[in-house]
Amino acid sequence: MRSTVLLGVSMLALSSVASAQGGTPAQSAAPEPVASEAAGQTADDPADIVVTGIRRSLERAAEIKQSAAQIVDSIVSEDIGKFPDPTTAAALQRVPGVQVSVTASNEIGNVRVRGLGDILTTVDGRELITTTGRTFSMQDLPADALARVDVVKSNTADLIEGGIAGIIDLQLNKPFNFKKPTVVVNARGNYGLKSDRLDPQVSILATDTWETGIGDIGALVNVSWAKTHYNHPRTREGVRRSAQGTSLPFNLPGVLLPNVVESHSDYGWYERPQANASLQWQASDSVQVYADALYTGYRSQSQWSLANAQLFLPGTGISDVEVSDQCITARGRNDSGQTPLPGGTPVTLPGFTVQELCKVSSATFTNAVSEQKTYSYDNRTDAWMGALGARYEADGVSAKAELSYQRSTYTSETVLAVVSQRLPVFEYTANTGDGAHVTTPGDPYLSSANLVVAQGLDQNFNKSTGDLWQARLDGSFDIDSSLLSKFQAGFRFADRSAKFQQAVLNKGAPGGSIGTGTEATAIRVEDSGLPADYLYKMPGIPTFNNGAGALVPDPDFLRSDEGRDLLRAFYGVPTGDPAYQPERRFDASERTFAGYAQLSYATPIAGAVTLDGVVGVRPTRTERTITGSSVVTIPAANGQPARTEIRPLSASTADVDILPNASARVQFGGGLQFRATYAKTVRRPDFASLNPGLTYSLSTNPNLLNSGSAGNPDLRPQKSDSYDASLEYYFPRGFVAVAAYKRDITDRVVTASANEVIDGINYSISRPRNIGSARLQGVEVSGQAFFDFLPGALSGLGLMANFTYADTEVKGSDRLAGLPLQGVSKYNYNVGLLFEKYGFSGRLVYTYRSRYYDADETGGLGIRPLEDESRAADPTYNPLLLNYVKPAGRLDLGLSWDMNERIRFDLGGTNILGNKYQGYFAEPYLGNEYRYDETSYTAGVRFRF
Repeated sequence: MRSTVLLGVSMLALSSVASAQGGTPAQSAAPEPVASEAAGQTADDPADIVVTGIRRSLERAAEIKQSAAQIVDSIVSEDIGKFPDPTTAAALQRVPGVQVSVTASNEIGNVRVRGLGDILTTVDGRELITTTGRTFSMQDLPADALARVDVVKSNTADLIEGGIAGIIDLQLNKPFNFKKPTVVVNARGNYGLKSDRLDPQVSILATDTWETGIGDIGALVNVSWAKTHYNHPRTREGVRRSAQGTSLPFNLPGVLLPNVVESHSDYGWYERPQANASLQWQASDSVQVYADALYTGYRSQSQWSLANAQLFLPGTGISDVEVSDQCITARGRNDSGQTPLPGGTPVTLPGFTVQELCKVSSATFTNAVSEQKTYSYDNRTDAWMGALGARYEADGVSAKAELSYQRSTYTSETVLAVVSQRLPVFEYTANTGDGAHVTTPGDPYLSSANLVVAQGLDQNFNKSTGDLWQARLDGSFDIDSSLLSKFQAGFRFADRSAKFQQAVLNKGAPGGSIGTGTEATAIRVEDSGLPADYLYKMPGIPTFNNGAGALVPDPDFLRSDEGRDLLRAFYGVPTGDPAYQPERRFDASERTFAGYAQLSYATPIAGAVTLDGVVGVRPTRTERTITGSSVVTIPAANGQPARTEIRPLSASTADVDILPNASARVQFGGGLQFRATYAKTVRRPDFASLNPGLTYSLSTNPNLLNSGSAGNPDLRPQKSDSYDASLEYYFPRGFVAVAAYKRDITDRVVTASANEVIDGINYSISRPRNIGSARLQGVEVSGQAFFDFLPGALSGLGLMANFTYADTEVKGSDRLAGLPLQGVSKYNYNVGLLFEKYGFSGRLVYTYRSRYYDADETGGLGIRPLEDESRAADPTYNPLLLNYVKPAGRLDLGLSWDMNERIRFDLGGTNILGNKYQGYFAEPYLGNEYRYDETSYTAGVRFRF
């Protein structure tokens, strides 16, 4: 409630200042394109892109928003190499309508625009890809390299198609945007409370321009490097099961228990090298030739280690059970307590009864089976892009031709190893707001005496590559007319290819595992012959055994060639990294042809009132082929044993889309304007989603389902009819804007698991599917103001705020029909206090996001409440089980001091109030995951020469 009141007061203050100050900013004769194909840097860029300070940065962003042909919000660098936040993704969370979340590596990522992740990312107007996907991780391009970011929410014909959520254009510095030779060095240290490490981040930019006999030539080089250690601890109670059943180790009618209770942590390090360069040659007053290059890299060695207790395995005892009054009505099966997977024809639920189940507040378990395991990861991404182009501009005529190439590679090596034991006593208290609490007297997790080598050795090696050629030709000419002002036309050809290769090898432990009926023959770690350094102590979680940690397989051992081969020999699998398996490979090729034509118009209406806008159309054709394979089992016949064959599969599609757009802006004078836009947009599926092949494996963990994944070659592109309208008022010290938007989306794509029977065995197979139509609509309110009419130091104060309301609904007959779209929060807002005076600048920004769901667990083991109790006896009714995330907010701080024109010092903090991720199933009291998100602090210095 306090946050809502604060937002209301902030917006009221902005409106009051706007009314009091009035004023008329300079008006543009017609809207300018943003991030268009026809321009590398946009037409409204000033001669020198250097803007200094928070105020000038925000004012520049407001100017871009006011004059753009689309609905656009921008972030402009405060100075060379000085973005408002340490990363691009963190800065984007300040933009109205943009939502983010914390990734496994405890950094801001997963950028969404108005709740949708279907974003086209471009760099200087060129499409940016990642191997087989159509998205780009914003974290992989350091903020130090950026001059500006545009979030384009309504398309025009000159923009590349592909983002129904919008386009995010990342704009790099160019040499001709600097008036004199410049060298800028940034160095900072970043400290994370969870990792307890101080990490380096450095960047250098150098640029100069020379007058020569063949014209001016400018060159710019920018390199950066950062290394980050992280630790993302969590507790998890997981899905719930009914404790009633004669085949269970206990038979407790009316009791709801977690399937497992565990602590785990994602931790390790990653580094990001980056380099970009630009060469510009002004051959004449009207002709410019340029060449750009960009490299981004990602290196990571990390691990996911966990320690848990599996509460439903045979031999487990329970006592001291305290049951709460928090209860659900559910349908369960007495012999297992499990809810079956959706799927089949039809879904049937034999032997299920309706039960009233109440959450356990606390209990003591004896002889529970532990799982102490480590996933070790070794990942590497490299992406290169180069472009060569020329532009002509004279007498109202402009033309541009460009050829660019991008290559992206990704390799990943994952090895999983498990040890296990019986825990004499496991005392559990359910999550009461800070995660599950666990105590194990005697610290058995830290003793190797009873540990056995358990479950399986899992190896997952994959490699993917992607290539993209882009060629485009754009042109425009001004029209001398009382109505029409410009005509634009262009053509783009894109030729893309991708390859994915994978090797998966899963072999059960020799001798058996605890809790599986082979416990007596399980091999103790101390008797396995594995070296003493096979085990090490994972980081502890505060609420799990008082942070004592647990012994798990050492991730560095699992990453080393020697360690892997020792394990392979023990498990009886071939030494050396496994070869890529032909049945897990796919190849893709795609060619896209797109053209566009667009007219700009501008005309006076009456007095100071003018009307302008654009009308255009973009026809596209996409031809695509995906080749994969499938494993087919041939039954025994004619005396021949059953065997498997790998059979190639191929799917080809061709799509034609006509994408119209229209916009109108009415300028009333005095800084008041209204605009309305319409555009049809399309989002093509990524290649992995279209892969016709199927991969699956048997689980060696009795608590997990057999699983697999597959693409869907029949997946259709998503399309959206996008409507936007905004009322904006700009005054000398800021602006206030109110925007309404609506997206009618057809063939929305979601991915979820369902039961499939393969060779008589049940598997949980994850596939993408089209769910029919979806609706997304809402309102955005944003504004900023500086109070320089106040006396003294108060004149340096400023305020920025924005609020987004998103109303979404899945339509049609899909099982998600009637629900919001996954990942969409209904309410999102930012409130920021700004200061800039006497060489000091600072911002204190609070970001809030309301509840949303981020996973559909209906295909899992968990009991879920009966949403419709009248259907309790319906054998085809399978209620949903969604993982919701509780509302949360983050407070970030940034401070700077310009000692002089050459030296600047920076301090900052992110998530300084220590916000946590809190997930739950169905009801808030059925906690799932509790994550300790990172709080980090940074200190840096910038030198400019």
